[in-house]
Amino acid sequence: MSRFLFVIGHFAGRHPWRVLAVWGIFATSVVLLNGAYGGASTEEFSIPGAESQRAADALEDRFPQQTLYTSSIVFHSPDGLERGPAKTAITRAVSRLTAGAHVVGVGDPYDREASTLSRDGTTALVTVGYDSQEIGVEEFEDAEAAVQEVSDAGVQVEYDGALGYANPAAEPSSEMIAIAAAVVVLLIAFGSVVATSLPIVAALTAILTGSSIIGILSGLIAVPKVATVVGLMLGLGVGIDYALFVLSRHRQNLDQGMSVPEATGRANATAGLSVLFAGVTVVVAIAGMQISGIPMLAVMGWASALMVAVTMLAALTLLPALLGLAGRRLNSLRIPFTRSKPGYDPSSRAARWAAFVVRRPVGIGIAAVLVLLTLTAPVLSMRLGFADAGNDAPATTTRKAYDLISEAYGRGVNGTLQIVVSATDGGLSGPQLARLQDALARVPGVATVAAPVLNEDSSLALLNVTPTTGPQDEKTSQLLQHLRDDVLPGAVDLGDVGDGEAMITGTTALQVDLSRQLGHRMAWFLGIVIGLSFLLLMLVFKSVLIPLKAAVFNLLSVGASYGAVVAVFQWGWGASLIGVHESVPIMPLAPMLMFAILFGLSMDYEVFLISRIREQYRATGDARGAIVEGVGSTARVITSAALIMIAVFGAFILANDTTTKLFGLGLALAVVLDVTLVRMILVPAAMSLLGDRAWWLPGWLQRHLPNIDLDGGTTWPSGDEVSVSSDTDRDRQLV
Repeated sequence: MSRFLFVIGHFAGRHPWRVLAVWGIFATSVVLLNGAYGGASTEEFSIPGAESQRAADALEDRFPQQTLYTSSIVFHSPDGLERGPAKTAITRAVSRLTAGAHVVGVGDPYDREASTLSRDGTTALVTVGYDSQEIGVEEFEDAEAAVQEVSDAGVQVEYDGALGYANPAAEPSSEMIAIAAAVVVLLIAFGSVVATSLPIVAALTAILTGSSIIGILSGLIAVPKVATVVGLMLGLGVGIDYALFVLSRHRQNLDQGMSVPEATGRANATAGLSVLFAGVTVVVAIAGMQISGIPMLAVMGWASALMVAVTMLAALTLLPALLGLAGRRLNSLRIPFTRSKPGYDPSSRAARWAAFVVRRPVGIGIAAVLVLLTLTAPVLSMRLGFADAGNDAPATTTRKAYDLISEAYGRGVNGTLQIVVSATDGGLSGPQLARLQDALARVPGVATVAAPVLNEDSSLALLNVTPTTGPQDEKTSQLLQHLRDDVLPGAVDLGDVGDGEAMITGTTALQVDLSRQLGHRMAWFLGIVIGLSFLLLMLVFKSVLIPLKAAVFNLLSVGASYGAVVAVFQWGWGASLIGVHESVPIMPLAPMLMFAILFGLSMDYEVFLISRIREQYRATGDARGAIVEGVGSTARVITSAALIMIAVFGAFILANDTTTKLFGLGLALAVVLDVTLVRMILVPAAMSLLGDRAWWLPGWLQRHLPNIDLDGGTTWPSGDEVSVSSDTDRDRQLV
């Protein structure tokens, strides 16, 4: 494999314009195809086999007028809404809303039978039903125009649900902040404007291409919106990191006097091979979300894996071409007051630190493990659940709407449970449903039960149950389970109308079922991802103990990041500093998605660091000396890569969405812990304790594994296999 990568790197270094032309044609074609056939991302998700999903499907198929595709507009005035200009304006607004695009129905707050006026008459709730879950900017702008007269009358207007989140209000451009931070880090690391620009160009090209491919994919299947956020995070971080690894090795090769094509070829065959295996590990980890059994999460995993694959391809093909184009002008346009000497410096702080750890591995290693275990402790109290609008910033329209609804109608109105009674032969009767309504109303924790609503053939009925607690409250989840296990089975007899059942759906029920299914699949997911990563590292390093060490240390760093997220979002420690103003349960998707990303990214640094240690060990046979030199020669690059990752992930903490903040903080903290406690302490300490045993592999297993040289020491093509340019800069004959 290193031989193949050498040929690619050497060719790109000798013929950069050819490679750049291919990339230009490929990227342009993908962008144009996305513009012509690409689709929009979606928030729609399904939970195959779950009761809430079966109930939602039954509603959509047999009672589409009562689907979940709704959003609400809240009107509030301390002077009251029951008469005068306010009532007139709201009545006209309801009429205008009915004529909006994709609107199938609008609730009238003044309807005598279904009035939504609060008891004091100061708040009114208008529910707008749509024919699709795609409630976006167009629908928001239509609603804004429809209620303008109400605002002009001095009435407060707020939006709940999808309309509120479709508000196109500007929020910080996280990606631009991340790119700016990456530029600063690269300028300090390389001390050259030219060297800094190349990883940025390669990463941005890969992101544009990968995003366009995901857009094309969205035109074929449902791709969740969160996939674009995660893909952008990974594309920026991984893309720059991979290019940084290859560029750093290329500069070292040039410093040793190699020609430009040879330097690019050898950089591709060494650091590039590390990038290849690290990237494959990330792809395997993220694609492992297929195990979740949730189509939305599986698609998100594949979309993110696709982005990583494109950035990896750019680092191995596009970047060598850019390096060939820059030639020996790579270090031009120097930045004053920066040091960027490539290679190993035994007097550097990193080398001295590594030597210190190697001399005292036990004490320092135990201290690092204790810190990680302490940070992991909050995981024991982790509670999975979805944040609701009550967790949004106080200034947002969704939070204002949530507070108005809670104050006027009770917190449970924000998380209504929908009881779906289905009978295959039709004929559901009023007395049956009345008994069910009465039984539900007597359940502790139920605030109100709306009158049953039947579809045309009386084969399906819907009852809306309003809890006394909010949607993310643990008591609401307990109420849901109590209704399913104890109340519904005996509350209505469906025996006289054929096979049928009473089920619960609604946003809250769907979220609870999603949390439970992910919890059940988590152990399988962890086992498969860790197992495949173990096999991959064993294949690369020809060792059993190194992949075992990597798995244990990665679990420690991921667990510590989980604990930090629980402490901040669930316990509220320092939450206000990042714009989170209420206690937030941990999103059910977060543990699985964060593990996939973090485990894969940790393997990036593991492969890059251990490959350099292995290279030195094979050259000298000195296990401890190899550790010191390996850490000393890679610390600057790994630290720079980590700082870029931290900047990329940390920039997303500025987003308005609580879930995006959670991912940004969790991933940024995990990288901090990984590069400090794991890479700079635990790895050299463990390698020092293992010594020569670190590279142990049973003989019978060694005979069955293919030979992979990360240092490429014996696999360079000979001079007659790779033609060499006659340029003065490219006339070195390969050995």
